[in-house]
Amino acid sequence: MAAIKKKKGGDFVVIFITASSFKEAERIGKGLVKKGLAGCANIIQPIRSIFFWKGKLCQENEVLLLVKSRAGLFDSLMNYVKKNHSYKIPEIVAIPIVYGLPDYMAWLDESCKPLPSGRMKYDYSN
Repeated sequence: MAAIKKKKGGDFVVIFITASSFKEAERIGKGLVKKGLAGCANIIQPIRSIFFWKGKLCQENEVLLLVKSRAGLFDSLMNYVKKNHSYKIPEIVAIPIVYGLPDYMAWLDESCKPLPSGRMKYDYSN
């Protein structure tokens, strides 16, 4: 069996973003992709988060967005999420993509190209 060639991820990241609901995660994910700030957003639900908030141990059902993007777009992506998120301090953390399937990485490279003035890549009615 031949080995699959892999391509270094280099400038690409996977960003973890938790949301309060599927609707919120979908809205944020669609916005990031439409604006070219992300190539893809996967929604995983349900997840159970355990954390301290204001000195109290909390356990909440949440939804997780896994977003693939360029490292260079992180600041713009983070600002978009902060403006459109219901949480005062949303989880927005990125980890580097070390390797990926070359065809996928080429697609991601082409997909993550934001348009000027916040215009959408495509005209979607919903």
